[in-house]
Amino acid sequence: MRHDGRQPNELRPISIQTDFTDQPESSVLIRCGNTIVWCAASVEEKQPRWMDRDSQKGWITAEYNMAPASTSPRSSREGRRRNVGGRTMEIQRLIGRSLRAVADLDALGPRTINLDCEVLQADGGTRTTSITGAFVALAQACDKLVDIGIIDRIPVTATVAAVSCGIVDGKALLDLPYVEDVAAAVDMNVVMTGKGRFIEVQGTGEEATYSREELNMLLELAGEGIDELTKLQKEALGDSAAIQKLFS
Repeated sequence: MRHDGRQPNELRPISIQTDFTDQPESSVLIRCGNTIVWCAASVEEKQPRWMDRDSQKGWITAEYNMAPASTSPRSSREGRRRNVGGRTMEIQRLIGRSLRAVADLDALGPRTINLDCEVLQADGGTRTTSITGAFVALAQACDKLVDIGIIDRIPVTATVAAVSCGIVDGKALLDLPYVEDVAAAVDMNVVMTGKGRFIEVQGTGEEATYSREELNMLLELAGEGIDELTKLQKEALGDSAAIQKLFS
């Protein structure tokens, strides 16, 4: 039995609230146990400066930040984007490429969708929670662009969710809170589509090694978790026929 009473293959309690704030095209508050992340999608009617101006492609990018009081003790606020730390930059890139993996950038057209992921409270799994919430924000923002006639169809080809897993005290566990994460001999983050295709697997032995059998066990656990998260994303996104097609 885990410290919070969960079974090895059980997610923490998850909730996804859409329309959390009014200003961006989409705003989502996602809770995974005691980890809370605000994910917002904002649309700019321009391409990134580095993109070929003859191209009609769009772009999807992400920024990730941990609010100073999201941890105890309080952490210092990071500076502007060029001064962000290595961990933050790594996570931003992970979120962005996870969502671009299922994006049709030609269908998006010459515009940029910025996904801001602000960690309000951290208790493990902040990057995976951010990806799961950011997909909901992205899908909802694209649906609004279709509704107002900016684009013809949702430029997303599949759903995306992410979850952590690891080996703690010799046992394979799903969705690690901080107390398990720091004790894990193996720590893994898995990003998958709702159809079970892998986007990214980050697995690290923390002063330990792991076998192919243990790897397969962790991937099986992650797949179970992704299935549950995908169902919750579907419920959160409501009745839009265009969005619901992504889950069929």
